Amino acid sequence: MTTSTHPTTVATHPGPGRTSAARSASATAVPTGGRLSLLGAQILAELRQNWRVPEYAIGVLAVPVILYAMFGLTNAGRLLPEGTDVGAVLIGSFAAYGVVSLAIFTFGVDVAQERGSGWLRRLRSTPMPMWAYFAAKITMALVFSALIIAGVTLLAVLAGGVPVEAARMARVSLLLLAGTVAFSTMGFAMAFWFRPKAASAIGNLTFLPLSFVSGFFQPLGSLPQFLQDAAPWLPTYHFGALVWSELAPARDVAAMTGAASGPMTGHILWVVGTFVVFGALAIAGYRRDAQREKA
Repeated sequence: MTTSTHPTTVATHPGPGRTSAARSASATAVPTGGRLSLLGAQILAELRQNWRVPEYAIGVLAVPVILYAMFGLTNAGRLLPEGTDVGAVLIGSFAAYGVVSLAIFTFGVDVAQERGSGWLRRLRSTPMPMWAYFAAKITMALVFSALIIAGVTLLAVLAGGVPVEAARMARVSLLLLAGTVAFSTMGFAMAFWFRPKAASAIGNLTFLPLSFVSGFFQPLGSLPQFLQDAAPWLPTYHFGALVWSELAPARDVAAMTGAASGPMTGHILWVVGTFVVFGALAIAGYRRDAQREKA
């Protein structure tokens, strides 16, 4: 197998706070020894771009931690029927909130804005394959998701004294990271099917009801009946059920959420189905956008 020897563009979107020198440097062609080095360079570019905007990094990482401080710490120490600490279950709730939010807004709003500014059109005209752009976005989101999980967990353990088993938390973390990937296609579909200027509003209109009705903030049993009936039709509800099932036995999950967990197979199929269906929509939207540029 041979690798390409021509220079390949590694670029990040020139945000509003960057200088003209940075704007020109962002599209500089750099030589690469193969696909892995290309992907690594693009991942570093994505990470640097987001770390250079402190309000983005702080906002993404701080909101789930603040929410846990407000609602999780106040309930830490309360025990469910089987002895699970409520604070432990809420680690899953607010970490799930954080990673779903990150997936929808990183892939939906950010990509839509880059599409609207013409950045994707510029990237398509370079030697850089678009798979590297999307893979770097997903990897960047996984890094931030890991930081969200770590932040919420450390706060629960250090400030709330919540007992956490390392092996159990490792499984929960892997499940949450998988959720980042699963919901990434929903964000990508939004980015390519809605107008860029409407992406932020649509992202909020989509994400907030998904989180609220799925029981991330309060038990489903406390919601109006019509919302309880709607919850099983939402992918975030099934994602939450998978996360909670790793943190507590079924009886405690039911006591905490106000809803029976049900078979795990059904929850898995819902999350995987969400990834596949929205992935197909995202691919169709991307191809439509590319065809419009050629016309």
